[in-house]
Amino acid sequence: MEGNSKGRKRETEILMDSSPTLEFEYDDSDQLSAELAELYSYTEEPEFNLNCRCFEERFRAQGEARWMSLDAEQHRTQVMYLLDELEVVSREKRLSAARAILYLAQGVFVECKNETDVLQWSRYNCFLLYQMGTFTVFLELLNMEIANSQACSSALRKPALSLADSTELRVILSVMYLLVENIRQESPEDEPEWSIQRQTFHTELAFPSNGEEPFAHLLFTMVSKFCSGHSPHFPMKKVLLLLWKVILFTLGGFSELQKMKEKKRAELGLPPLQEDSIQVMKNMRPTAPPSYGIEFGEQQKRGRRSRRDSLDLYNERDPFKSEETAGAEEDENEDAENMVEAESDIQERDVMSQPVACLRIHTERVCFPKGLPWAPKVREKDIENFLEMSRNKFIGFTLGHDTDTLVGLPRPIHESVKILKQHKYVSISDVQIKKEQELEQCPMSLGEEVVEETATECLYKAMLFNIPQYMIALLKILLAAAPTSKAKTDSINILADVLPEEMPVTVLQSMKLGIDVNRHKEIIVKSVSVLLVLILKHFKLNHIYQFEYISQHLVFANCIPLILKFFNQNIMSYICAKNSICLLDFPSCVVHELPELTAESLESGDHNQFCWRNLFSCINLLRILNKLTKWKHSRTMMLVVFKSAPILKRALKVKQAMMQLYVLRLLKLQTKYLGRQWRKSNMKSMSAIYQMVRHRMNDDWAYGNDIDARPWDFQAEECTLRGNIESFNSRRYEKNPNWEFAPVDNCLQSVLGQRIELPEDFHYTYELWLEREVFSRPIQWEELLQYS
Repeated sequence: MEGNSKGRKRETEILMDSSPTLEFEYDDSDQLSAELAELYSYTEEPEFNLNCRCFEERFRAQGEARWMSLDAEQHRTQVMYLLDELEVVSREKRLSAARAILYLAQGVFVECKNETDVLQWSRYNCFLLYQMGTFTVFLELLNMEIANSQACSSALRKPALSLADSTELRVILSVMYLLVENIRQESPEDEPEWSIQRQTFHTELAFPSNGEEPFAHLLFTMVSKFCSGHSPHFPMKKVLLLLWKVILFTLGGFSELQKMKEKKRAELGLPPLQEDSIQVMKNMRPTAPPSYGIEFGEQQKRGRRSRRDSLDLYNERDPFKSEETAGAEEDENEDAENMVEAESDIQERDVMSQPVACLRIHTERVCFPKGLPWAPKVREKDIENFLEMSRNKFIGFTLGHDTDTLVGLPRPIHESVKILKQHKYVSISDVQIKKEQELEQCPMSLGEEVVEETATECLYKAMLFNIPQYMIALLKILLAAAPTSKAKTDSINILADVLPEEMPVTVLQSMKLGIDVNRHKEIIVKSVSVLLVLILKHFKLNHIYQFEYISQHLVFANCIPLILKFFNQNIMSYICAKNSICLLDFPSCVVHELPELTAESLESGDHNQFCWRNLFSCINLLRILNKLTKWKHSRTMMLVVFKSAPILKRALKVKQAMMQLYVLRLLKLQTKYLGRQWRKSNMKSMSAIYQMVRHRMNDDWAYGNDIDARPWDFQAEECTLRGNIESFNSRRYEKNPNWEFAPVDNCLQSVLGQRIELPEDFHYTYELWLEREVFSRPIQWEELLQYS
C-alpha cells in the first residue's frame, strides 16, 4: 500500500512538472467585459429584466420608442427626468428610478444585438450620466443608506441575511462602479470632451472640495463598519470592487506608478531607473525543474535515496525544530493524500496537456536565456559594511560611514569598492529617510516641510487615525474568503449579497449556487489582494514611513501567516478552478437567449487554461508578502518559524514566470536561516533563485554569514521602526506640531483669564464636574511646590 502511494505521488510530480507554461499577462485589471461580469453574482440575474422594466415604464410614459433612436439632447432630457425622480420621498419610487438609471449604465441591452454594442452604449451612457451630475446624486443616496439605522438594526435582528437586505445599496454601488470603470479607461475613439470629463471626475474623487473626505475613505469606512458587525447587510463584494477601481483611478495603476517613480527620482536628482520591473518579468521564462524521476535517479547515483520527496525534506531536517510531533506526521500524510486528490482533479480538468512519455524530450528542449535578467544593485549600507570588515582586517580600525577614504587598504579592495560603487543604487526611500532624520534633528533651522498635496497624500491624511481598523477589516475579509478557511461562528458573513431569499431545492440549483459562492469568494480575494498592493506601492512612493505604517499594522494583524495559510493548499488546482458559468456572465446573459442549464454544462465551466483572477490574486498576495518582509529580518524569521519553505516550494509548480519570481524571492530571503542541510537538499531551487532573482553584490544569501542575522536585534528593529513612524506622523500630521518649542505662559492671571470654549450643555453638569474633578481630588502640595 505504501509503495502504491509513493508511486502515485511520483506520477503526480511528473504530471506537475510537465504542465504547460501559463500564458498570463499581468496588468491593472482583466478585460472590461470580465470586470463588468464580476460585478454581478449569478443570483442577481433576474434583476437585469427588472431594471429594464423600470426604465421602460418611464420611457414609454414619455411617448418614446427606443433609446438608440433619440439624439443627444433627448438623452439628456430623459436623464434629467430620472434624476428628478430620485428626489422623491417614497423609497420605492427612488429605488425604481435608480434601477432605470442602472439599466442605462448597463448599456440598454434589450436594444443591442451583440456584446460589443452593449459595452459601447454602456460607455456612452456612463459619460452622459456623469455629465448630468448622476454621480453626485448617487453619492448622497449612498450616504443616506450608510446612515440608515433602521436597515442596520433590521439586519442585526435577522438570523440569516440574503440579497433582499442590500437591494438599495447594490443598485447604488453598481451604478457608481459602472461610472468609475467606464470613465477611467481611455480609448483612442473617445470624444474630446470625454477626456475633460475624465480629468474632472478624477479631481472630484481624489480632491473633494468643501473639506469633504476622499470617496475612497468613505468606502474604507463601509468596510470597517461591516467587519465591526454594525452593518452586516453591506454588499461587501461590490464595495471592495468599487474601492479598488476608485484607488486605481485616483492614485494610478502600475504603469502610472512607474512614470511617477521616474519623475520623483528626477526631482530628487537621482539617476533614472535601469529597468521597468513589470516589463522585465513579462519577458522572463518560467523555470522548468527536472521531473521527480530524473531527480530520483541522481539521488541514487549519489547514494542518497530519499524516502520523501524534496518538498518535505525541510519538515524532516528542520534546524529550528526541537522535536517531531504527532501532528506534523499527520500533516505530512494529509499532504500526500492531497497530492493524490490533486492528481485526479487536475486530470479531470485537462490542465496537464503533455503526456508523461514526452517529459524527457520536453526537458531536453528547454533553452535558457543568455545572461541574467536583472542588473545587480548595491546599497550604501553594503559598501559601508564591506569597508568596515576590510578596515578591521587590514588596518585595525574603522571610519564610520566614510566610503571614500581607502588609505591603507590593498589594491584588490580598491577595485572591489570601485565595482560596488558602479552598481550603487540610491532609492527614493533612502533620500526620504535621510531628510526625515535631518528634520528631526534641526526642526527650527530647517523650518516647516513643504508637502505636495497629491491624491495619495490626501487619502493618507484622511485614513491616518483609522488605518489599524481598516487593515484588520481587510484581513478579516480575506480570511473569510480564503478557500483554506473553515467556517466559524464568530467569523464575518461575506455571503449576504450572494445568497437568495429562498434556498435551492433541486440539485441543479444547488450546483449553480455552489459555483456562485466560490466565484464570489474568488472575486473578493482578488479585490482585497490588488487593493493592498496598490496602497502599499503608492504610499511607499509618497513617503516610506507611510508605507511602513501600513506594513506594520498588516504584520501586527497576522497578515504573514494568513497569506501562508492561503498558499497551504493545492495551488495549481485553485489557479485552474472553473467557478464560472459563461452563459450567465454579463453581458452575454442579457444579449443571447439562455439555453437550458444542465449539470454537464455547469461542470464544464469555461475552456480557458486557467482562471485569470485566481492567478492574479496569487501573484498579488506574493507581492504583499515580499513587500512586508524585504530588508526586515524579524519578519523574515516569521517566514521561517511558520514553515513557509515547503508551502512556497509547492507554489513553484505553477509555470508562470512572475509568480515563480516572487516565490523565489521569498525563498532567497530565508535560505541563510534554513541551514546547510536544507540548501543541500534543494539545490534546484537555489539554482532557480540564481537564474531569476536580482543579485545583490556582497549578499551571501546562500551561505548564512550575514552580520545582520542576529536574533536578539529583531525586536529592537521593529521598535525603532515604530518610533520613527510615530515621530513622522506626529511631526507632519498633528495639529500643533511645534508644541515642544512654544513659549510657556507663567502668569497666573493670564492663564486664568483665557477664554475656553465649553460644550453647550456644560452648565447642566457643571456641579457634577466640579465635585468629581476638583473637590474630590486630593491636592499633592509637596509635588506642587517642587514645580513652583
